[in-house]
Amino acid sequence: MAAAGCVFLRTLTRSGPSKPSPSCPVVCRDFLSVVDLQRYTRDQGSPVYFPQAVLTGDDLYDVTLTDGDCRLRVTLDPGLNRLVEQGVLWPGSTLRNATFGAAMTAQLPDGPGDRDSYRLLSLEVQEAAPGAAGGRRSDTWDSLPWFRSLEPTGPLRANRSVFLPLWNNVDSSGEVWREAPPTEEEEEEGGRQPAVTVSDLRDSFMSGCRDVTRGTVHRQLIVRVVNKSHLMYFGRTDKNCECPYKVVLEVCDWTGSVCAVFWNSVCVNWYRRLKPGDIISLRRYRVKQHYQARPDDIEISVNSRNPAAQIRLLPESSVSPEHVPPGPTYSFSSSKELLDRRHDAVCDVIGLLTFSGRSERIRSKGDGYHDGRGAELLEYRWLQLEDGTSDQPIMVKLFPTSQPETHMKLLPLSVVVCTRLKLIRAADQSPASFHLTNTTYTQVYCTGLGHHSEMSYRKLRPVRQFLQWLRSQDDGQVLGRALIGGFLIHPPPPVSLETFMKDRRGEPGFLRGAELKRELERLYYRERRSFCIQATITMVTYSLKGEEEHCLFWTDQASSLCSSSSSLPLLSPPPSSSLCSSSLLLPSPHWFRRHPSPFPAPPPPSSLCSASSSPLRLPSTLHWFRPPLTSSSSSSAVSQSTPPSVDLGPRKSCKRKQPPPESPKKRHPSVTLQPDQNHDTVILFEASMEFLVNNNDDDDDDEDTSSFVTAPLLPACPPVTVETLPMRYDHARKEEQAAAVAMGGRGAPGRSDSAHESYYTLRLRALSDGVSVHAVFLPSSPSSPPLLPHANTWTSILSHGAFSSHTPPPSPADLIAVAGQLSNQRLVCVLEACHLGGASTEVVLSRAFHLSD
Repeated sequence: MAAAGCVFLRTLTRSGPSKPSPSCPVVCRDFLSVVDLQRYTRDQGSPVYFPQAVLTGDDLYDVTLTDGDCRLRVTLDPGLNRLVEQGVLWPGSTLRNATFGAAMTAQLPDGPGDRDSYRLLSLEVQEAAPGAAGGRRSDTWDSLPWFRSLEPTGPLRANRSVFLPLWNNVDSSGEVWREAPPTEEEEEEGGRQPAVTVSDLRDSFMSGCRDVTRGTVHRQLIVRVVNKSHLMYFGRTDKNCECPYKVVLEVCDWTGSVCAVFWNSVCVNWYRRLKPGDIISLRRYRVKQHYQARPDDIEISVNSRNPAAQIRLLPESSVSPEHVPPGPTYSFSSSKELLDRRHDAVCDVIGLLTFSGRSERIRSKGDGYHDGRGAELLEYRWLQLEDGTSDQPIMVKLFPTSQPETHMKLLPLSVVVCTRLKLIRAADQSPASFHLTNTTYTQVYCTGLGHHSEMSYRKLRPVRQFLQWLRSQDDGQVLGRALIGGFLIHPPPPVSLETFMKDRRGEPGFLRGAELKRELERLYYRERRSFCIQATITMVTYSLKGEEEHCLFWTDQASSLCSSSSSLPLLSPPPSSSLCSSSLLLPSPHWFRRHPSPFPAPPPPSSLCSASSSPLRLPSTLHWFRPPLTSSSSSSAVSQSTPPSVDLGPRKSCKRKQPPPESPKKRHPSVTLQPDQNHDTVILFEASMEFLVNNNDDDDDDEDTSSFVTAPLLPACPPVTVETLPMRYDHARKEEQAAAVAMGGRGAPGRSDSAHESYYTLRLRALSDGVSVHAVFLPSSPSSPPLLPHANTWTSILSHGAFSSHTPPPSPADLIAVAGQLSNQRLVCVLEACHLGGASTEVVLSRAFHLSD
């Protein structure tokens, strides 16, 4: 019974014209909270439930809401699906002004005649409000009663018996998937013997024996599970199958091996219970020709009806010794051995996990955007394993294996075993450039869940050798290099334009700026795509995460306009041509020391900007001062602290003096510098100002200062997202970090566990139509693999996507000082985009190749 103050009772049970109906929806002005979002595929009858809607996708969503007093499940109108697909509507979201429309009772499959049902027609997603859900904590929502005591048992608008996970079609979702097998009668004691063998079934089928080819086989078959596939979902909008799943098991006895295919609800009852190595007995099954193998092979079909198969899990001791099937075999390869393995080789690996990537999604081959089928997105994550046999880590691109609980435990410092992986090696890349990825039968086992103690591989020699190496490792050293989440691209793209274009054969060509904008807006949540544009760089900034207002930057003043009000959007039309000024904060004296640089000295500045009340007289060598920004560069003498900026008084504006035509000056990068926070340098800092500011300059000097302009606000560009920079693994916060990198997780703003705090932002202006885009550039990312040596010039850094790992990297001040070299250079820019939920889209520049005339 609903409470007296129940919002649902007050809103949905009105009498008269205000009562919700298909033609007269009602609006709930109160705050509601989203308890759960459940996805399923529509079927043949689903369009009848949405007569006014255009169903462009396969998915429907049921939303469980609470007002703090009870729960109500409604169906999300298909027109609102995009809110889920782009990560705007989440479990835990707070809604307001939700509009409900009544659904005809006939629309509910197998529903009672007097049962009410509702659709959610419109809504506003709000920041969590203090009064949302009656102030109840989310961990108490599951204990709330259902509105009118009607608890739905399955999808509301399709004849399906199970829900799909929100983000993939491979994992199981919901409590209906059993952890234990169905209850069976007591098993008889030892000495069990099979009535038929795999060899007998194959011979009988190939000889055309009618009892095997056309009938149900009742004779008991005892086999061991050797390999287990992931769940395979085959639900379609034009079919009404209630439980469209199948699973393929490779099973064997002492006479041979065969594939056993479990169908429909058999998967729900048995999939999570079975593992490789288990012994099962089968009765009431069919034998068919294998649907993929050669014509002379068979498969065993195990279904829940026509006929209803009998399956039992047997302890090994209950089978007579002479009929015990052989155990599964493994083929472990070390990182050293993998260097010599051929492309497409299948192997097993064991290693210490030192990097666990965030979950992302890619669109499967052949699926376009115009069909609107978000279900065709494949979830994956990167893992890096070490085993001590070589300096080359084992990189695994891991897709779901229908083991969601295991994947959530894949955290650094775990010992991970991946079976039945396939080696991927590009023909034109070095032998060390390879990675492993899933096959149909890939399974993952991880410490913390008791897996390893149950598996027979623990006794194998490669596993024992790895454990011996593991015991010699120091926790602190491993923790020092353990990372989780963040942007990663692997394998590294080519470092030459010719090779890159060769690898892109068959891929879409270069996009115009406006086309890039449209493609970014169409990305689904955590969808990752690569794009190419031809562009010039019009701005470069160097920033520390969380301190973007103290950035070091250069801008191409001929093609940029600095905004003084707000940051530029991710993509924006090209600014009109105008003068662009820059801010300059004065350095601490210990930055006046010169240091060798890999770059040629820049020409004198044509214009610099003052942040003080008086114009500044600056030497041309100022651009070589080191800003106090955190850097790992060994060539920089910069203080490792990041001091706050100093208020140098109100800004003074003066007109810019144009250089005479006979002596044109090159545009020069602008530099932002800051004083040291150390109080011991304050006196020296003030003394240094005498060399930069002189209030007693004569009139000629004042005339000369007209070449200076007012210092503006910092260049408007979006700060890096918290999901872009990898985190240092913190064992004490492992659950929080695991949730942040999983699908549906978000990084906490202001977190302080990033592996590196610095990054560059480049503003790219498309050559085709002038549309601009900001892209993050991470040349010093700790998760980047070592690359071939190069000169650490802007051209080589952009083409390699990283600093040379063979020489100390240039300091940020050096790079910004010579960023003017990028002005008017035509580049092929490779962008990696990933939708992070809501309005947040990550755009990272992975490569930029110079286009020669």
